[in-house]
Amino acid sequence: MTWLVPLPVVMPLIGAALTLLLVGRPRAQRWVSITVLTATVAVAALLLVRSSLGGPLVVEVGGWAAPMGIVLVADQLAALMLVVSAAVTLCVLVYSIGQGMADGNEETPLSVYHPTYLVLTAGVCNAFLSGDLFNLYVGFEILLVASYVLLTLGSTETRIRAGTTYVVVSLLSSVLFLVAIGLVYASTGTLNLAQLVDRLDALPDDLRLVLQGMLLLAFGIKAAVFPLSAWLPDSYPTAPAPVTAVFAGLLTKVGVYAIIRTETLLFPGGRTADLLLVVAALTMVVGILGAVAQSDIKRLLSFTLVSHIGYMLFGVGLTTTLGLSAAIFYVVHHITIQTTLFLAAGLIERRGGSTALDRLGGLARLSPLLAVLFFVPALNLAGIPPFSGFLGKLGLVQAGVADGGVLAWGLVAGGLLTSLLTLYAIARVWNLAFWRAPHPEMPEADDPARAARTDGAEQPHEDSEPAGAALPRLMIGSTAALVALGLALTVVAGPLFDISTDAADHLLRRAPYVEAVFPDGAP
Repeated sequence: MTWLVPLPVVMPLIGAALTLLLVGRPRAQRWVSITVLTATVAVAALLLVRSSLGGPLVVEVGGWAAPMGIVLVADQLAALMLVVSAAVTLCVLVYSIGQGMADGNEETPLSVYHPTYLVLTAGVCNAFLSGDLFNLYVGFEILLVASYVLLTLGSTETRIRAGTTYVVVSLLSSVLFLVAIGLVYASTGTLNLAQLVDRLDALPDDLRLVLQGMLLLAFGIKAAVFPLSAWLPDSYPTAPAPVTAVFAGLLTKVGVYAIIRTETLLFPGGRTADLLLVVAALTMVVGILGAVAQSDIKRLLSFTLVSHIGYMLFGVGLTTTLGLSAAIFYVVHHITIQTTLFLAAGLIERRGGSTALDRLGGLARLSPLLAVLFFVPALNLAGIPPFSGFLGKLGLVQAGVADGGVLAWGLVAGGLLTSLLTLYAIARVWNLAFWRAPHPEMPEADDPARAARTDGAEQPHEDSEPAGAALPRLMIGSTAALVALGLALTVVAGPLFDISTDAADHLLRRAPYVEAVFPDGAP
């Protein structure tokens, strides 16, 4: 079944070419995009089953044998990330189609949106499957170039300004990553991850620490860890709702995935473990304090996104199977829930005309279904039992207690504090936007034509949704599908934790990965 491995990359690229050829035929573009992403979900699921039963699958691109050629490796971690990312991108695509059909495609011009969106998907999948550092860099660049286009759709002043910040920060992280790749190659003579396992172990400790630090710095910017996260809350909320949702769900997690892959495979038990724990604590606490201070739903969710990256670093920094498995589980949970909440925020903006809390109210009465679509994932994000957010945090707490170190106990306390503050922030949104009486400027249920506008930051702006606009069925249905997926993570938490534990065990042992790439031993 090795022929399945490149398909999550190849199919979206072929789909992007087809949708570009179909400019002017929006219905055909929509069907091509949906078909391609549905097939990607199916292939990813098959890869997950196959890698769980028979070990990693490896493909040598172009028939060039490793380490000279590029290899794609689908182990349990990569396959699990493929499944959840493909499912999320499919739901967000359906949401964006519903929004575009309702709004006349002003926000997401079809001639640009579909090809770019599929290229973004291909870049994400390539990053997950990459078996060498340079191909990982290529995956990052593919998704980043596509993200530049998506972030500035509409070419408004606000989006161009936010896009400029995003481009500068992304280029900086890419340059740092490229410099790190050059240093690794100069030190070892290879970029193949499986071959680097032995060659990096043979380097002096100080040199290994420099290489590890360079890679962590580059990936830390991409993952938006504190203090490298200031760019995110100013960039993501300005984009159209589906673009913000897919960015929040996936792009930072590709950075987290790169940290997990390199820290376990290339630098196991490294000297940066304590640093990761400190950074994790600061990311959690500073991020959630920023969220509490926000008066706009999109910015609040952007700060919670930063904050909860700290939970994932917590598990990685513990360098134990239990901690790493809980971190992997939490990545899957967070991709789903954070994407859902940003889609719900788009619905709130459409129904209430704003995401500023001082301009909202009474949404629970005006749109009970929207209230449910926000309330369920919000409780999940806060870690309320028995949702998957609670189970993931419980696993991290257990791993921290089992470690017994001072830093681990500090992370346990920080994680609990962050969870409580997340609940407070979410409860504040619920109280102001849903529970209290409607704001005088909000449209009532019988006045759907009223058109107050806002930029999502408390000031009127030309980009926002029309107040009181009807909620299209496709937007509601795709958001509901992600809510159901988040609930399904709770139902299948046992098997999912088993997969996460197996993936963590293979990552820490390293031998299964190396043997899959080099059955006869690494050269």
